[in-house]
Amino acid sequence: MTDYTARYGLEFNPFIKNAKDILLETTESSEARTRLDYLKDTRGFGVLTGEPGRGKTTAARTWAGSLNPSLFKVSYSSLSSLTVMDFYRQVAAGLGVEPCFRKNELFDDIQHEVKRHALEKRVTPVIVIDEADMLSHKVLSDLQVMFNFEMDSRDLAVVLLVGQPRLNTTLNQSTHESLRQRIVMNYHMAGISKEEGRTYIIRKLEGAGSRQTVFDANAMEAVLNAAGGTPRMINKICSRSLMIGASQNKDIIDADTVRKAVEDNQLG
Repeated sequence: MTDYTARYGLEFNPFIKNAKDILLETTESSEARTRLDYLKDTRGFGVLTGEPGRGKTTAARTWAGSLNPSLFKVSYSSLSSLTVMDFYRQVAAGLGVEPCFRKNELFDDIQHEVKRHALEKRVTPVIVIDEADMLSHKVLSDLQVMFNFEMDSRDLAVVLLVGQPRLNTTLNQSTHESLRQRIVMNYHMAGISKEEGRTYIIRKLEGAGSRQTVFDANAMEAVLNAAGGTPRMINKICSRSLMIGASQNKDIIDADTVRKAVEDNQLG
């Protein structure tokens, strides 16, 4: 436990990435889960969008992690560091397929495994594709074909595309009309309210063991104004505020400390 956490009665910094998960149910996360549950029951394609840091990846991962593994087979892919073929191989590997090196074979293997899970094992494949706004037009077209099973009366898998709002701009282009018609769920996460943001900060602090006032009312307001409803920005500002406050020997963080934290988080 470092000095800056000890000063505020914290067992750890709850605002940094990879800290112990302290999840807060918000209006948006609850609505996202309801929409995702509908997608789970309906099957087909779903789209979950939001600006960076709004919690879409957390919502998707939390929902996917809650699915019964005896009924659902989850495969998670992110495009942050993948080539197109790496992406297809990751989808195949997530379904338990030994990835091959030919695209046509990958298509056939993925389709075969989806059918095997859905029709023989009675397990629904759930393919979560994060950063889907980075998908090329060709890959989006391929996905529509890959998960098209004309002989069946309903979709055999769930394919969830998670990305920034430009994903919807791409999907609205005429070239993706057939894919867009197969989308059964589309939800945009716009951010949390100030009241939820206030609760978010308090729950994070309590979850990390603090039983004292850490941010005064003006400091809390300054964090929420600067963050604009984005949980990731709340985390960044609060984390930096803890370090600045401790370095200045402040037992309670004030608005001036938050302003310095906001300045530190801005690119020069």
